Amino acid sequence: MKDFFIHIRTYVLRGLLAIIPLLLCITAIRLLYFLIDKQVMKFLAQYIDIRQIPGLGILLLLFSLYIIGLIFSNVLGRQIFRFMDSITERIPIIKFIYGVGKQISDTLSMTDPQKQAFKKAILVNTFNDKGWMLGFVVGSIKDQNGEELLRVFVPSSPHPLTGIVFIVKPSQTLDCGWTVEEALKMVVSIGIISPEEIKKP
Repeated sequence: MKDFFIHIRTYVLRGLLAIIPLLLCITAIRLLYFLIDKQVMKFLAQYIDIRQIPGLGILLLLFSLYIIGLIFSNVLGRQIFRFMDSITERIPIIKFIYGVGKQISDTLSMTDPQKQAFKKAILVNTFNDKGWMLGFVVGSIKDQNGEELLRVFVPSSPHPLTGIVFIVKPSQTLDCGWTVEEALKMVVSIGIISPEEIKKP
């Protein structure tokens, strides 16, 4: 009888684990529909007579974000950003809120190939073979003998914008073969989401 209950418990747990991703997807779709799609369509309905088509609000929002992205990617957009920074710096509460939003934006931009600050994800050893740390190559520098050293940023989990910068020899690093995005997911998830293996370069 004990084995029977263990058998039932095991497969009930496995069934639960199997449907969790599906439930999360359904929940995310419902949230997108009610929090974004319906609200966008309701807003537009105040000004124009528009047909209520499921998903149209999200498509219009994505198109608007695309246009905004194009605008703020040129010289004029960067000047607007600098102006906004200078204004928010003078307002205490707004300064804090804007700063948090900017940190989130900077974190997301790390995966943008055109703005990528992190050149490569590597493992770095700075403590005499006591273990490897996940880091990102941000550049290089030459020592007094002309030997190239790597500037490596080692983030603290779960926030990838805080951490320590090490200057190390290439021999102190290991190419793990992970993309910057894979490594960032590992940092933000405190190691829960991780590539399955260290790949050969």
